[in-house]
Amino acid sequence: MQYTRYEKGFTLVELLVALIVSSVILAAVATLAFAMSTANVSTDDTSSKQAQVRFATLRISELIRHCKLICAAPGNDLVIWKADDNPENGKIDVLELAYIEKGNNSERIRVLEFTSCPDWLSSWFANQSFQIAVLQLDWLKALFVSLCQETYARLIPQCSGVTFMVDAEPPNTKFVSITLDLLENNVVRPYQINAALRGWAGNLLSADGQSIVGDDD
Repeated sequence: MQYTRYEKGFTLVELLVALIVSSVILAAVATLAFAMSTANVSTDDTSSKQAQVRFATLRISELIRHCKLICAAPGNDLVIWKADDNPENGKIDVLELAYIEKGNNSERIRVLEFTSCPDWLSSWFANQSFQIAVLQLDWLKALFVSLCQETYARLIPQCSGVTFMVDAEPPNTKFVSITLDLLENNVVRPYQINAALRGWAGNLLSADGQSIVGDDD
């Protein structure tokens, strides 16, 4: 007669306990993986926003520090006279201008510059008796954009609450402070960009500050 030997196996209770323990471990691993993934996304978002602020700070600081005048503040812009590339005419040329824009809804910061312009438009603007006053007009930038070749440097593509603050009204401005808010990981954080002119060209202004009356000589 043969006897069948039965090996002892897992009971139903043991299987259920093992299943529960495994489920708890897998849930903990999944939670940890999700938390790490969320942390990486948050870190990437913060790093990207702070990189934008650093680049904007560098670009704006260099532009303002080395410019000759903050000429005007029409609408949502600051108009910068970057440099006098043609000092013999003693005037501001269109290609020497830059606009720091904050957008109609303060939703971004970018710099507008011109690389080419029709000769007649350059001549017309150079012959204006009150160039500083003309630069205060909102429609002038639209005219330049429609007729000239423009380039944009997008510094901070998405922000809010952008405010330009100056120590004195253009063209007597020597210090500029730009405040803005950035949404980082669903938290609004404030930032500030400060810049000062290294050499203010107030000696070129007329007594009323509305025109350029001389050159560096």
